[in-house]
Amino acid sequence: MVFMALISQKGGVGKSTLARLVAREYAKAGWSVKIADLDIAQSTSFAWQGRRLQAGIEPVVPVERFGSVEQAKAASHGLDLMIFDAPPNSTAATLRIARAADIAILPTGLSLDDLQPTVLLAHELVKNRVPKAKIAFALCRVGDSHLEVAEAQNYIREAGYIVLKGSIPEKIAYRRASDRGLALTETRFQTLNERADRLVQSIIDLVSAKRAA
Repeated sequence: MVFMALISQKGGVGKSTLARLVAREYAKAGWSVKIADLDIAQSTSFAWQGRRLQAGIEPVVPVERFGSVEQAKAASHGLDLMIFDAPPNSTAATLRIARAADIAILPTGLSLDDLQPTVLLAHELVKNRVPKAKIAFALCRVGDSHLEVAEAQNYIREAGYIVLKGSIPEKIAYRRASDRGLALTETRFQTLNERADRLVQSIIDLVSAKRAA
């Protein structure tokens, strides 16, 4: 059983999008997986699941809303993987979510407006006894500049954290897919599916290492 948390300092950086992407890939592989939507105010993943179910898209990706990470963990019996889709802020609840997880993924954009608060959040987690080794950064909603991506990767590594391979570009096709209840690997464009698959494979490698430890 693996617990994964998607955590962000602010909204709009791809947290719920990544949660759905990872859950879809594991569900397709036959794992018993569930997204615990802990963002009660917005319930983005829960609403996405409704669109997916209404469209009859396979595989089914279970999503359930919970008021706390403790409630979510209590309902995890029989699962192979539970993904905590956390609220977009830094609170005491965010810390509890990070502590409850085996892997904490922090999505971020490339600008310093995104990178700096995300790194500060990671520092805060470590300061509060969340092991640095279980924190990883994911680059999301990036542009077309390979140099800018490389600079962001270096910024994260110099701060002392893992940065996942791959990145998610800002594309209309991804937004349209989400609007239809699809994950990022289910668009009409093979190149975009492959781009998303590279990032999710990096996450899968983290999970495999955690299970083997």
